[in-house]
Amino acid sequence: MKANRSVTDWATLFRLGNNLTGVLGVFLGSIIALGEVPHGILAQITILHASSVLFFMCSWNALNDIYDFEIDFVNRPDRPLPSGSISLSEAKVATAITMISSILSIALCYWIISESNSVEGLEVSEWYPSLIIWITALILLINYEFPFGLRLKDKGLPGNISISISVGLVVVFGASAVFEPFSEKAWSLFFVGIFYNTSREIIKDVQDMEGDEGRNTLAMRIGPENARTVAWMVSILALASVLLPFAVGVFPPLHVVLVIPAVMTLMMVKGRIIIGEDAAASSLLKRSMLLCLAALLASSLI
Repeated sequence: MKANRSVTDWATLFRLGNNLTGVLGVFLGSIIALGEVPHGILAQITILHASSVLFFMCSWNALNDIYDFEIDFVNRPDRPLPSGSISLSEAKVATAITMISSILSIALCYWIISESNSVEGLEVSEWYPSLIIWITALILLINYEFPFGLRLKDKGLPGNISISISVGLVVVFGASAVFEPFSEKAWSLFFVGIFYNTSREIIKDVQDMEGDEGRNTLAMRIGPENARTVAWMVSILALASVLLPFAVGVFPPLHVVLVIPAVMTLMMVKGRIIIGEDAAASSLLKRSMLLCLAALLASSLI
């Protein structure tokens, strides 16, 4: 029983459910960029990219809980650190181990590509965009969490946007794994991810206002009603990001019918925001985004 609880606590600390979404984002980016499921060495590189994202997100989430230790006593006292299920020292060690694992996954990619150069004709220089994306994500992490950085998590909307950029980059990271870092389809999903996630982040800040006393979140700065309005405005941008790729021919225009369920779900968000049902609005945004990603994947494979 104790062992099972320990596994559950670590999964909660790392937010493994959210991390698996990031892993799927890597595979989604690679498939959409290629127009097929990667195989051979491209499959190996994609798996390593996904592993790197998994470990990176585990490290980021654990670090977030370390810095939010006192806040979580109010907002989420049942989380592993404030409840005492996992100690701060254990969490710090886990943060370091998972970040090192992410780095090793990237290093292994470099080695595989270097060794396969003469056989597969792959150039290491063509893989460098992956390294640039990983470093960009690390810079975002430093400036989001650490006191010696910009501490974007306490800057309101810039913090929400920085998280959303890291979410969108996962798809481009997947496209870069198959040497297609400039895929128009992957970059379309990048913007879809940014707008959907920013809207959700703002709504989540409204939900956490009680425990965010003293923090400079958007909801704390402009009030819950105004924050909800901003979230709805960003969700309109999400709608535009879903439809625009079909309008300009990035995806076949006739395939726009595939995103109708996502669009209809997104349109339901406004009603929930108006009556202050933040949890329901956040859930609808997540559902709409998943429906959209599934539709765009189907469009790429048809």
